[in-house]
Amino acid sequence: MDAMIDSPTSSAPTDIRGPRLQGVYDALRAAVLSGEIRPGEGISETRVAARYGVSRTPVREAFRRLADEGFLRIVPQVGTFVAPIQLSAVSDSQFIRETLECRTVRLAAERAEAADVASLTRLLDSHRAAMLPDRHAEFFALDEATHAELARIAGRPAVWDLLVAVKAQLDRVRFLSLHGEGWAAKIVSEHQSIVDRVAARDPDGAEEAMRSHLRTVFAAVDEIARTNSHFFET
Repeated sequence: MDAMIDSPTSSAPTDIRGPRLQGVYDALRAAVLSGEIRPGEGISETRVAARYGVSRTPVREAFRRLADEGFLRIVPQVGTFVAPIQLSAVSDSQFIRETLECRTVRLAAERAEAADVASLTRLLDSHRAAMLPDRHAEFFALDEATHAELARIAGRPAVWDLLVAVKAQLDRVRFLSLHGEGWAAKIVSEHQSIVDRVAARDPDGAEEAMRSHLRTVFAAVDEIARTNSHFFET
């Protein structure tokens, strides 16, 4: 954590919330998601505030949001620590995500126009280009963008907004899976299958392809937890 917050970007901390709060929240969330800061590591309001040139108030609010999502644990009179991944939360996230996204992709297949398919195809092309070990963060972001685009095409963008918070613990497992050999290529291949079914206006096929895709990482959770045990809490 020290390397991430030890280089202040401003000498004049401010209480301007909005963009600054969101920026601190996004940066810390990405650092936990990627494993840059690991379970059990402590983080300091004072040092994060100095790093991002804000007062402690927006940092405290960012910590609270991240704690609500299960990324941080705030222990009164002790400190704030990165929380481990809870397997029970991963299972709940999977259930909710599969239920909502399978329905959403059916709608996408029913509604998709040529421009929508072209948009999905461009995302797939970018996704393939990011299948490199040093581009995991970009690859993950493109994965998210593909699912968000499907929700938009379905006319249900708010469903994706809901899922972003609900699937937080599952996302940490997904990011860990990218370190496994062949995972990135498998994900892109599965996305291609989903897009093909949407382009064919095949709701049943799209739902089947989505369900299979969403179960890929979940089926490997136990193995991922075994090989990354320091990230997990049962």
